[in-house]
Amino acid sequence: MRIGVGLSTAPAASRAGEQAAVRAREQLAGEAVSLAMLFVSRAHGDEASAVLAGVQRTIQAPALVGCVAQAVVAGRREIENEPAVAVWLASGLPAETFRLNFVRTASGGLLTGYRFDKQTRDLHLLLPDAHSFPAHVLLQHLNTELPGIVTMGGLVSGAPGPDSSRLFRDADVVTSGAVGVRLPGLLSVPVVSQGCRPIGYPYIVTGARGSLITELGGRPPVQRLREIIEVLPPDEQDLFMHSLQIGIVVDEHLAAPGQGDFLIRGVLGADLPSGAVEIGEAVEVGTTVQFQVRDAVGADRDLRATLARASAELSGDPAGALLFTCTGRGRKMFGVADHDAATIVDLLGGIPLAGCFATGEIGPIAGRNALHGFTASMALFVE
Repeated sequence: MRIGVGLSTAPAASRAGEQAAVRAREQLAGEAVSLAMLFVSRAHGDEASAVLAGVQRTIQAPALVGCVAQAVVAGRREIENEPAVAVWLASGLPAETFRLNFVRTASGGLLTGYRFDKQTRDLHLLLPDAHSFPAHVLLQHLNTELPGIVTMGGLVSGAPGPDSSRLFRDADVVTSGAVGVRLPGLLSVPVVSQGCRPIGYPYIVTGARGSLITELGGRPPVQRLREIIEVLPPDEQDLFMHSLQIGIVVDEHLAAPGQGDFLIRGVLGADLPSGAVEIGEAVEVGTTVQFQVRDAVGADRDLRATLARASAELSGDPAGALLFTCTGRGRKMFGVADHDAATIVDLLGGIPLAGCFATGEIGPIAGRNALHGFTASMALFVE
């Protein structure tokens, strides 16, 4: 398996597609392209067809998936505010592209267009249009009915409204649903950094109704929050008030859950008279949770720790990676450009990296597929 990445910031859409494809192809040492991933900045959104045509005219990829996004990733760069096209090419990596649609019915809805094979444990990269495709419904279905199937990717961020997304599948541009590609599972490792750090102590949920937690360890959650904040220094108190999250332990068999063992969800509100809090996920009595905070320092540390854990578990050398990072990260979170991309490339030895910014990131936590926010989700390919 060989992987190459090409970037072009040429203002002409077709030319940018050609340039990026040529630069990526040069890194394959003459090997035939088996898969192409195409990421196009929003500045080229109206000419998405021209970009795709330029890429396919250059490389004739038998399998291609991609999207128009708010920003694109190529190598150590995250190009947020200028025209850019990133092309990620692989040789020797079998791939099957697909498209999914969601059809509403009287009883709910149907997922159509592709059938996941429950006999496989392959990786599925997924790029859904958030306006027309309920990714959380698909992920819940896979977790319940097809455990073991791994999905990674991100909600497409290049669309300001319905019917304005641009998704690429092979030689076609589509505006709704989801596109994806099935890849051999043993050749990739999922890496998910949610950018939070635990604060306070873990508690057992002793009272809950859906997403409303009424008791933590026998006391109202608001009382637990007061107990935590009273012992924090002033700067931590301010951070706690403005970036409060909650982590749900995914594997209850862990004796001492730590960073990376939680599914992070937002704290949506609190009812002061009762002391209950509402969070962005339904929880059951007996679940272990711990409050979390998210800031640039914590997100940097979490990404580095996550990469270190993944590197230690690799069965071979890293060959390349695909990154789907939140639109709320980048300059907005870190105050500087290129944070996630540069950190990954530097820590993993200069691997070919490409991807895009997303409005929701898809990646597994403790073996269960999940939709995240403010997260860096990466498929790391191993030689």
